[in-house]
This record gives sequence, C-alpha cells and structure tokens, in this order.
Amino acid sequence: MSVSINFQPTSFVTSAADIRQLPADEGVEIAFAGRSNAGKSSALNTLTRQKSLARTSKTPGRTQLINVFEVAPGQRLIDLPGYGYAKVPLAVKEKWQRALSEYLQKRQSLKGLVVLMDIRHPYRDVDQELLHWATASAIPVLILLTKADKLKPGARKNTLLKAREAALVFGGDVHVEAFSSLTKIGLAQVEAHLSRWLNDAVDESDDAGE
Repeated sequence: MSVSINFQPTSFVTSAADIRQLPADEGVEIAFAGRSNAGKSSALNTLTRQKSLARTSKTPGRTQLINVFEVAPGQRLIDLPGYGYAKVPLAVKEKWQRALSEYLQKRQSLKGLVVLMDIRHPYRDVDQELLHWATASAIPVLILLTKADKLKPGARKNTLLKAREAALVFGGDVHVEAFSSLTKIGLAQVEAHLSRWLNDAVDESDDAGE
C-alpha cells in the first residue's frame, strides 16, 4: 500500500514556454491537463491546501505556459496549458498547443496524467484524443469530473457511473472520479491516486538503480 503523500508543502518552481525551459527531465512528474476553464488551477490549489499556488482566472485560456510545482525533491506537479478555447489569437493558440503536445510526447519523467473535465460536459472531442493518446502511450490516467457540486447527489452519481462506463473504450489504466474544489468531493481519492503514482515511480527508479 502506498504511503500517502503530503501535498501541502508544494511550491512553485517555474513557468516554461516549451520543454527546453523545464527542469532536468528526471524524477517523477504528474501532469494536469484539460480544456480551458475545466478547473485545473483550482484543483491544484485544493490538493495543496493553498489558495493561490496556481493562479486561477475567470477568463478561460489564461494558462498559456507550462507551470511547474515541486511536491518534494524529484516529485513535481505540472499544470499544462488549457486546450480547446477559441477566443484567443490563432498564433497564440497554436504556440501553446505545440508546447502541450511536445511535453506529452517527449517528457520521460511524465508518469501520470490527470485529465479534468467539467462534469456537465465530459468527453469532448479533444478530451477523447488526449485519452486515446495517453492509453496508447501506456500512461496511467485519472479523469476528474470537476465542478461536481453543480449536480445534485443522485445526478452526480449517475453521471459518474456513465463516465466510468464510457472510459472503458479507451482501454489502459484509466480511473474516473467526481471532484469539486469547492466542497472537496473526491479529494481523498485524488490524493490516494497521486500518492500511488509518485511512490510507484520512485520505487521503480530505486529498483533500476540497484
């Protein structure tokens, strides 16, 4: 059983326009990805019990850089640029989509992907493309259905069950949880998943070094 990790000491390290500006590609990284305004920054703040670790904005599409946070030495959380928001200049959108794609394809320390989707609008086309890519690349995925407090308990449970059934089509290691930054629904499950990924990756690294 994985030891639960304390995410509260997490600190901001840097913002990068592309992977060449990131810290050395070693250790373990878990990336947070999702459509613009899906709640990535809010989820990171909730996970770390910090109100403003990751900057939140009511303006979708604000996160245009790869933001790096360190949980502990060799353990990082990555806030990736949001995707799927139309109201930004095309050149800007293409630039940050390139950064997102490059990170996902080339970053060797990426050991897990958290995909955030609004519980009221799950599995948009770009979400599905990302999920298919992740499972084809053997990267474990945790889907968070964010803003779960927007649904009543019965509807929330029903949506979660349907989303779990829909996730089967992607194959691979994919788990789905309902999540709310406001009411902390699903927070314990997120902590357990991320702790396991970070611990397992560290264990694998130790084994390889022996």
